[in-house]
Amino acid sequence: MGGMEALTGAVGRALEEAGDPGPIAEVRSIAGGDINRAMQVETASRRYFVKWHPTPQPDVFVCEAKGLALLAAAGAARVPAVIGAGRVPESGAAFLILEWIERGGGKSGPAAAELGRQLAGLHRARQARYGLDHDNYIGRLPQPNTYADSWVSFYATERLGAQRDLAAQNGLLPTSRARGLARLIASLDRWIDESTCQPSLLHGDLWGGNWLVSAEGEPVLIDPAVYYGDREADLAMTHLFGGFPQAFYDAYQEAFPLAPGYTEREPLYRLYYLLCHLNLFGEGYGGSVDAILRRYGGG
Repeated sequence: MGGMEALTGAVGRALEEAGDPGPIAEVRSIAGGDINRAMQVETASRRYFVKWHPTPQPDVFVCEAKGLALLAAAGAARVPAVIGAGRVPESGAAFLILEWIERGGGKSGPAAAELGRQLAGLHRARQARYGLDHDNYIGRLPQPNTYADSWVSFYATERLGAQRDLAAQNGLLPTSRARGLARLIASLDRWIDESTCQPSLLHGDLWGGNWLVSAEGEPVLIDPAVYYGDREADLAMTHLFGGFPQAFYDAYQEAFPLAPGYTEREPLYRLYYLLCHLNLFGEGYGGSVDAILRRYGGG
């Protein structure tokens, strides 16, 4: 049995287990992002979005499904409903089946403002500690989530420290950068007031490509890297590549005002995502990392 035939068969069996007896009437390849491949699968009754990878990281789609379920359970923002996930025994490929969401118009105005309000609601979902009951991924990179009572400790170890260690393994940590990161990590409490931090439910990878607008004009969050952390980390990611109109920030601030001094802390949280991009894409992001280290006296 060919690779695509085996994949389609496995998806069909997963759909049957989820309550759609099929058969699959049409399969069409579509854009799936930088890491995964994707296809639209149609049965007699429904369409589905299926993302898959021929050689996936262990449990990567299981982790994504858990993250989507956590976001959905908060009841604050729309995410695609998870239909099923599975593997292809013949090839080792893995897949995730999500509801098909028809895309609508642009990301300006009312949709952006609604997303700001919804994200504020999501961030009001909390737990007692920072982290998560399982590790997951950000892109194709492992994201450790060992619980911590302190946000400074969690951010130092599970975020900056983990990416620093990976950069060292990848040959992307010259001596000056290593020293700068060490100094910054050791002085995080100089910049972060622990008394203003709370473990909020975060999307975790909130760049402009990870939200869309449905045909009904409703914002939808996709591709999360969920954990419980300080909400400023989510907001910082939105500034990295753009894609969030001012209406989004205005609505968020009105619904859930940020603590004073956020603009001074924002690059500190952006640093985590830049380190991730350094590890994913190479030294092209090194200059941006070093600039933030210099800003905080670590470079």
